[in-house]
This record gives sequence, structure tokens and C-alpha cells, in this order.
Amino acid sequence: MRPEAIFPAELLARVRARRGGRVHVTTRLDPARTALVVVDMQLAFTQQGAPSGTGDAPSIVPAINAVAAALRAAGGHVAFSRGTFDASADGGWPAFYRRMVEPGLAQRILEGLREGHPLHALDPGLEVAAGDFVFPKCRYSAFGPGASPLPDWLKGREVTTVLVAGTLTNVCCESTARDAMQHGYDTVMIADANAARDRAAHQATLNTFLEFFGDVLAADQVIALLQGGAMSD
Repeated sequence: MRPEAIFPAELLARVRARRGGRVHVTTRLDPARTALVVVDMQLAFTQQGAPSGTGDAPSIVPAINAVAAALRAAGGHVAFSRGTFDASADGGWPAFYRRMVEPGLAQRILEGLREGHPLHALDPGLEVAAGDFVFPKCRYSAFGPGASPLPDWLKGREVTTVLVAGTLTNVCCESTARDAMQHGYDTVMIADANAARDRAAHQATLNTFLEFFGDVLAADQVIALLQGGAMSD
């Protein structure tokens, strides 16, 4: 996927001006120091009719599986978050569940994101290996204070590059990816391995991320880098 295929020409011009003529800052990947973080690909988001259902989410499963397989084969690390709330009335998010969502829907969303509920499980189409890290997340960003054990897991493996996939592009994926960059990680959002509830929101996040936070690549570009290739514009 050439960048011109998905990004507006005026955005690419600004990015190239800032980067000395380049679009992509990720020219190579060291698999041993790279982690794929797959955000909230649970049935609560991928199953049609679920209260948090995201229409495009099922379509990105093959791309996620392909990147994960390539990274494992190259000696890298794969992690899957699961949005998880306890039995409290609002899951610890009163500003969201009491203010921004009507009570009936809030209750259905929370129920689906509680440990043991069928919707809490990862999508069965995902290929999760025995050595992968499956962890709970209680905030939009996996890097939020007390949100998840991901930061310590990454630090323990001396990871320097974080690849972000999952759903929703413009909510938990974007929040996690932005915070990864601000925690010092080289961060890549995988364009065709993220899903939002509409294409405009998905694209807007990718535009902003490319310009200000990190890189945006397609799954096949990431796989080529993991297999020893180099990126060129």
C-alpha cells in the first residue's frame, strides 16, 4: 500500500516537508524488540448485535493473524488486551457510564465486558498462541495509570517498537497508540488491522497519527519489515 492510496495529498505534503521528503519513519524493524498490541478484539466488539458492536471489526481478523504470525516467527512479542470491568455499578467510569450513555445501554455494555461473560472473550477467529500475553484493560489506553499490566510486560522484554491493531481505531487503539509514543516507544498503527464504526473516523485517526505521533503502515508492509525488508517511499 503506497501512502498516496489512503492519505490526502495535502497531508502527505506536510509530512514530507517535516521529514525531509519522507512519509514513513519506520524503515526497519527489530522483531526481538517489537510487540504487536491487539486492542479489545472481543466478541463484545466483533459480534453483530453486541452492545459495543463495530461493523468492520470482523474484517480485520485475517490481517491481525498474519502480522502476529510473522512477528512470532521472527522472534517478537504479541499481546491481546481485553476491555474488563469489575462488578461496580459503572465499572469505575462514572463520567462515561452515568453521564454519556443511557442506563439500559450502559448496563448491557458493562455486562459484556465483565470476566466470564461470553462477550468478554476474544473473537474465536483470532489465532492466539501459548506464549502470547492476554491481559485486562480498564481504560481506553492500555498505558493509563493503573489501566493494565502492559507497560511492565513491554519493559520486561526490552520492547522499543509497538504495533497497534484492533478496535476501535479512534478510541482505544488511538488512545493506546498515542500514549505508547509519549512513553517513548516507536509506534505504528496498522491501517488495515484497525477498525472503527465508520470509515471517516478511522481515516481521521490515521491522518492525525501519521502527522504527529508515529507511523501508519499496512499489514503487508509490516510483515515485509519483519522478514528483513526495508521501507522506502
